[in-house]
Amino acid sequence: MGSSSRDPFADAIDQNFNQMIDQYLDQSFAELLSSYEDQQKPKKTRKRRDFIERNCEQGQDELWNDYFSETPTYPPALFRRRFRMNKPLFLRIVTDLTARFEYFSQTDDATGRPGFTTLQKCAEAIRLLAYGYAADAIDEYLRMAAPTAHQALLEFVEGIIALYGEKYLRRPDAEDLQRLLQEGEQCGFPGMIGSIDCMHWEWKNFPTAWKGQYSRGSGKPTIVLEAVASYDLWIWHAFFGPPRTLNDLNVLDRSPVFDDIINGVAAQVHFSVNGHEYGLAYYLTDGIYPSWLTFIQSIKLPKGRKAKRFAKRQEGVRKDVERAFGVLQARFAMRHLNGQDVDDNDDAESGDEVYDEDEIADEDDI
Repeated sequence: MGSSSRDPFADAIDQNFNQMIDQYLDQSFAELLSSYEDQQKPKKTRKRRDFIERNCEQGQDELWNDYFSETPTYPPALFRRRFRMNKPLFLRIVTDLTARFEYFSQTDDATGRPGFTTLQKCAEAIRLLAYGYAADAIDEYLRMAAPTAHQALLEFVEGIIALYGEKYLRRPDAEDLQRLLQEGEQCGFPGMIGSIDCMHWEWKNFPTAWKGQYSRGSGKPTIVLEAVASYDLWIWHAFFGPPRTLNDLNVLDRSPVFDDIINGVAAQVHFSVNGHEYGLAYYLTDGIYPSWLTFIQSIKLPKGRKAKRFAKRQEGVRKDVERAFGVLQARFAMRHLNGQDVDDNDDAESGDEVYDEDEIADEDDI
């Protein structure tokens, strides 16, 4: 009797081999099918940005004819209102920026055409600062797109800080200190060198991720500015933008206003009041500040003629820093103005200059 049998090991090898071949064929067929379907789908074309021929030369011609020609369309009064400074000062700033920074020099683009002039870049930046416009709000006038306007504003602000920050946003030197002390003595406060206060400015277009850091009880994000201003609205100390919901005391804890006293480099001051000699200057403040030797506050409930007179005089002189805040808001769109324009008489009522135009511009041009 005969019988036949197969090796079980050989059968297992054959089965595994067949399964591998089937998997390979199925995978290859699926890849071919997917590739074919992708070829049949319409390809997505990348949307190209539309080119707009803005003719920046026309913008320069209109700006020149309106304000800088021998017979400009608009008089100096309108120039000062719209540019927040007189023409000689603006031209002096333009000259200084051009001499110091290559960005403000007119260059040719890739096609060989002249680019934007220094006047266009500076005028765009001033308009954005003065009115709080959107970047493309005056595109049809100066012929400048929003990205270029943003870049011009950034370069302008950094250039101004680099050119004039060391001279104007600084602590008083010996000459300045003597001038401030004389003015304080004339106002009835010998030893006073300025007024200190804080202000919360509403931040209109804030980053959403930062809202919790800058929101107060009102729910609207604000930025805090601590400043010291003198009688002529010279802001020689500014501490701007600390996060969290801060009041005047919290900001004072973080402020560098007394660093020179702490480090022992404060200028020596000598004055006498009622026969007593003092060697430390002071600031006028409101009632929220602590009772330190460097702060002179008003009297909350004055009784008697002397107390009432002192309170009235202190509160009047202390308004210097609040006037400085008012001038900043009136001259530049530091906050949302709700569409209200600046009146022509605001300059005379709220103070003249935050900066000293006589120092920046040539005396013969004022």
